[in-house]
Amino acid sequence: MIFARTHIKALPAKLLPFSDAGSDDLPLGQLLRLSLFQISVGMATVMLLGTLNRVMIVELSVPAMIVAVMIALPVLIAPFRALLGFRSDTYRSAIGWKRIPYLWFGSLWQMGGLAIMPASLLVLGGDPHHQVPFAGEVLAALAFLMTGLGLHMTQTAGLALAADRASDETRPRVVALLYVMFLIGMGLSALVIGYLLRDFSHLKLIQVVQGAAVATVLLNLIALWRQEKVRPMSRDERAEPRPAFRDAWADYAKGGDAGRLLVVVFLGTMAFNMQDVLLEPYGGEILGLSVSATTLLTATWAAGALLGFALAARWLARGHSPYRMIARGILIGLPAFSAVVFSAPMASPALFYAGATGIGLGGGLFAVATLTAAMTMPARGIAGRGLALGAWGAAQATAAGLSIALGGTIRDGINALATNGALGEALATPATGYSTVYHIEIALLFVTLIALGPLVRLSFLEPQTQTGNPKIGGKIGLADFPT
Repeated sequence: MIFARTHIKALPAKLLPFSDAGSDDLPLGQLLRLSLFQISVGMATVMLLGTLNRVMIVELSVPAMIVAVMIALPVLIAPFRALLGFRSDTYRSAIGWKRIPYLWFGSLWQMGGLAIMPASLLVLGGDPHHQVPFAGEVLAALAFLMTGLGLHMTQTAGLALAADRASDETRPRVVALLYVMFLIGMGLSALVIGYLLRDFSHLKLIQVVQGAAVATVLLNLIALWRQEKVRPMSRDERAEPRPAFRDAWADYAKGGDAGRLLVVVFLGTMAFNMQDVLLEPYGGEILGLSVSATTLLTATWAAGALLGFALAARWLARGHSPYRMIARGILIGLPAFSAVVFSAPMASPALFYAGATGIGLGGGLFAVATLTAAMTMPARGIAGRGLALGAWGAAQATAAGLSIALGGTIRDGINALATNGALGEALATPATGYSTVYHIEIALLFVTLIALGPLVRLSFLEPQTQTGNPKIGGKIGLADFPT
């Protein structure tokens, strides 16, 4: 009987993968409440990269090049996350708050962008009641910029707040939990938004997007409530000069391995993200899927990314090299993109969904592995882990923004040539532009493997170390995961 009671008491801890993420300073209940900001960020990400791009291209007939540029705007703000995080590190207020002001104002920016988003998109799509030149482009760009700035500010400050409150022992598991909540938020939001938009109309679009704006404020307000302690600061403390990044960046830039890793991050992110603006329109225009059906693609991508996260945790616990894990993510991406390409001539939605899941799996594993490699890279001088993660985030975000813009532009250009007959009768179909982008991504994956080669070879030569660091083992540590 005593043996049975002991196992029953231990059962909840086994059912909760992150039940050991709580600590005295950050109990599990407060941690789960704080993680709600990741739900709102995941919801905004689904809106920006999933639902809205398909609606603009298919339902509102906006050129894919304009859509790609709009969606790239908030992504290109992401390199400033390091600056936002640094400002929240050094922010001084009379009551001593550092993170809460950035988390709150980020929530307001995010809510404001989503609130004006649907009306802006309707004007962009050619609303006959508005004839002001370029009004749609200006309003839509403003909405995407506001949403992107709020998204990045909210997530950066929220992750920093969680890292501040967590203990040294639980910090990696805390931030790992927050990353999982981000993926869960994406998956759940995709399901809910897809269900609500199953019968699409302009009024329904306004209701869903502005409802997401209200949900953003509510979720983030609950998340930040009483999460940061009040520590009054004197006027002299607030007047002290703030440190600069210049010397730290100079130390970090001296590392050869760091530079090669940033090249790998940039190329690989380009390869995995060029299709972000095209995957749902491809399903709608080429395979004839509904808005609800294509929105589910985000849920399948999130499921694949979660599986990649689980595999990364398992392999890191066994001491595998993060560079070999990067290679595995790339190798998973190759057949995934091939499946998406072949889904059109085979008219197979099932193959299309399988390819989308594989892209999520390969891309998630690639992101986790490159971040782990950046975290385990040895510090030089005053360059610490925060700077390494900031450089990782800058390379990743810049590549993502450029790849999204290039994807839409290439698709429009190739389709214009194909429909005019310049590429021959066999290629005179709307699928040609999409297929060209996917083939470019496959080529970029091979280029990324070439750039990664010396780092993988180094990990084989030094099986017990990762570029001079101790062997990675134990639980996965994704401290300060930027996105």
